[in-house]
Amino acid sequence: MNSETPIVKDLVLIGGGHSHVAVLKRFGMKPVPGVRLTLICRDAHTPYSGMLPGYVAGHYDYDEAHIDLGALARFANARFYHSAVTGLDLNGKWVLCDNRPPVPFELLSINTGSTPNTSLVPGATGNVVPVKPINNFLDRWEALSARAMSQEGPMRIAVVGAGAGGVEILLAIQHRLGRLRAAAGKPPDNIEFHLFSNTEHILPTHNTKVRAAFLKTLQHRNVVLHLGEPVTQVEPGILRTDAGDAIAAQEILWVTAAGAPDWPAKAGIDTDAGGFIKVTDTLQSTSHPDIYAAGDIAAMVNYPRPKSGVFAVRQGKPLARNLRRALLGKQPKAFRPQSKFLSLISTGDKYAIASRGGWSVKGRTIWTWKDWIDRRFMDKFNDLPDMDEKEDTQLPSGLASADVVKEISAIAMRCGGCGAKVGATVLSRALNSLTPAPRDDVLIGLHEPDDAAVVEVPPGKVIVHTVDYFRAMVDDPYIFGKIAANHSLGDIFAMGGDPQTALAVATVPFGIESKVEDTLTQMMSGAMEILNDTNCALVGGHTSEGPELSLGFAVNGLIDRHKIMRKGGLKPGDKLVVTKPIGTGTLFAADMRHKAKGRWIASALDHMVMSNRLGAQCLVEYGSRSATDITGFGLLGHLVEMVRASEVDVVLDLNSVPLMDGAEDTAKAGILSSLQPQNVRLRRAVANPEEAGKDPRYPLIYDPQTAGGLLASVPAENADACVAGLIELGYARTMIVGEVLEQSERLEPITVRV
Repeated sequence: MNSETPIVKDLVLIGGGHSHVAVLKRFGMKPVPGVRLTLICRDAHTPYSGMLPGYVAGHYDYDEAHIDLGALARFANARFYHSAVTGLDLNGKWVLCDNRPPVPFELLSINTGSTPNTSLVPGATGNVVPVKPINNFLDRWEALSARAMSQEGPMRIAVVGAGAGGVEILLAIQHRLGRLRAAAGKPPDNIEFHLFSNTEHILPTHNTKVRAAFLKTLQHRNVVLHLGEPVTQVEPGILRTDAGDAIAAQEILWVTAAGAPDWPAKAGIDTDAGGFIKVTDTLQSTSHPDIYAAGDIAAMVNYPRPKSGVFAVRQGKPLARNLRRALLGKQPKAFRPQSKFLSLISTGDKYAIASRGGWSVKGRTIWTWKDWIDRRFMDKFNDLPDMDEKEDTQLPSGLASADVVKEISAIAMRCGGCGAKVGATVLSRALNSLTPAPRDDVLIGLHEPDDAAVVEVPPGKVIVHTVDYFRAMVDDPYIFGKIAANHSLGDIFAMGGDPQTALAVATVPFGIESKVEDTLTQMMSGAMEILNDTNCALVGGHTSEGPELSLGFAVNGLIDRHKIMRKGGLKPGDKLVVTKPIGTGTLFAADMRHKAKGRWIASALDHMVMSNRLGAQCLVEYGSRSATDITGFGLLGHLVEMVRASEVDVVLDLNSVPLMDGAEDTAKAGILSSLQPQNVRLRRAVANPEEAGKDPRYPLIYDPQTAGGLLASVPAENADACVAGLIELGYARTMIVGEVLEQSERLEPITVRV
C-alpha cells in the first residue's frame, strides 16, 4: 500500500514468529489496499528455531540463522514497532505496549511463541536460563560461552528437559565449547554436562530407534543422565531432585514444558490450562473472532499438537489467507494440521537423525539435507525481491467489501486548501491527550482557543529562531515524532540556547477519522516527550492531510546575548569533537531498498531519538566556542561552514569519525542518499580528495544526517575530559575527529587524514 492509499482498517501482528513472517511476506507480495499493517515485536531479528542448535554449535553466523524483521516489514509496507506487549484492551480494541501509546486494531493476530514454565519448580525463576524466548537465550548464551572460556577449573552445565530441544541444545553447546577451548589451548573436556528428565526416557515423543541413537550419543560423550529424576527445587547454583540429591552446577538451562505469557488471559481471551490461546480450525480465538493466533501461543481445540516450530511454519499460509479474507469481508477457511511430521534433530557435529512416525534414518547426509531445507526456508525471507515503487491502489475485482470501497472513495474526494486541514473534532481529541511543559513565560498556549500563542521574553535574553520540516523516514509515527522534534531542536542547542516554545507543522496521511487521529496522537506523543524533556512548550501549530506523513517545528529559544555559540568560533589549536556517529542517510536509503539489516536501523534510531541537550551543556562547560548540529549537509558540509566562517584550516581524521553500525557496509555497496551528489560538490574544500577518496569510508563524510549529533570545537587542554564527560552522559560514540590549524594560503582548507 503506497502513501496515497487512504487507511480504513488496521491489521496488527503481535510477535515476529514463524507464522507471522509468512504473513508479512504474503502481504508484501499482494497488499490489501486500505489496510494498514503493523508489526509489534521487541526484536529486530527473529531466530529460526530450526537453525538455533546449528548457530550455537558454530555452523551458522548470526544473519544465516535469523530473519531480518526490519527488512521484511519494509517489504510488506508494515509499520514496525519495537515494543513488548503488556496487555490488550478488547473493548476499545487497543494493544498496550511497554514504551509507547496504545495501538488500535480492527483485526489482531498473535504469534509470540512460548517460554519454559519456570514457575512450577520453586526457585527456578531467576536461577535458571530459559532457552525460550530464543532471542533472550542467545544473549545469555554469549555470556555463558565467555564464562566457559575463562574458566580455569572444572565446570558443570546442567540442562533440565530431555525432549528434542533439550538434547539438541546440550549437544550443540558441548560441541561448540569443546572446539573453542581446544582452539584456545585449554582442556576441552573439563566441562561436565548433566541432563535431567522427569521421564524414564529421553525424547519421549519420538520412536524407540531415535531414542536409542541419541542415548548412545549422550553416553559416548560422557553426558551424565538423570532420567526419571524430576527437579523439585532450584537454588543459586544447585539443583535438587525428587530423590533428594543436590547437584551443583555453574549454569542451569531450562528446556521444559512450554508456558505462555499472562496478558492474553488477563485481557479476557479464552485460554487453556497452560494459558495458551484457544483457537478454532480457522485459527480464530474461540472467544474473540477478530483475534487470530498461531504457533506455540495457540492451542487448536480440535487438533492438539506439540509446541514445535514445524507447526508454526505450516500455519503461516492459512493464517495469511484467513486474515486477508477477514479484511475483505469473506468467511475464513478451516485448516487441519498434519498429524505426523518430519523431525530432523542434530547431534551438534554436523550429524543428524531424521524421523517420522516409526521411521528413522541417520548420518552426515541427513545433516546436509537438513541444512539445505533450513537455508531454503531462510532464503524466502532474507532474499526479498525488489518491488515496484508504484502499485495499483484499486481493490481487486470481486475481492473488495462494499464498506471499504465506499470509505476509500469518500476519502479520495477530500478537498485541498484549508479543506485539507484535519477536522476540528479529530484534532481536539488528539491534542487533548498531550500535556505541554508548563512554563510561566507562556501566556497563551496549546489548549487556549485563541488564534496565536503569546510568550514573554525574559529580561537579558534574546530569542533564537529555527525551523525544520521533513517527511517520515520510518513507518512508526511515535518514533518519527521523537526524531522530528530532536532534529528541530538541534539548531537551538548548537547555538548554546535553551528551547522555549515550539509550533508544529504536521501532515497526516489520508484516512478515516479514527486512523488520522491515531497517527496524529502517536506522532505528537513522541514529539511531546522530547519537547517536554527539554522544557520546550508546544504552543500550537498547523495540521493537514496529505499523501505522506511529515512533521516539523518552528522553535524559539532563549540565550544570553554574550553566550551565543557561532560557527565562526573555531580557534587554532582546538580539537574537533563529534557526539554521535554518522550514517543515517545511507542506512535509510538502504532500508528503502530492503538492504539494511533490522539491527542497523534499530541502532540508528536509538541515536536519532537521543537529545543533544545534555551534549550541548557539556560542550559549553568544557569551553566550546563553536558548534553546529550535523544534518542535511553532512559532516563535511557543516565543517566547511565553520571553517570558512572562522577563517582557519582543519585536519579531519577519517579513522576517528564514528560511524553507525552498518553504514560502512551500505556505503561500500554504493547505496547512498539522494542528497549525496549535492553534498559531494563541497569536495572542492578538501585539499586531498584523490587520496582520501580511496578510503571506503570517505563517502560517509558527505552523508546527510537526520537528528544528528553535534560537531564542536573544544580547547585542546579540555578535549579528553570533555569526551569523557560526554560518554558518561550517554553519548557513547563521542570521538575527537580532528584539529584546527592556522589559516594557510591554500584554497582548500580541509585535509582529510586517512
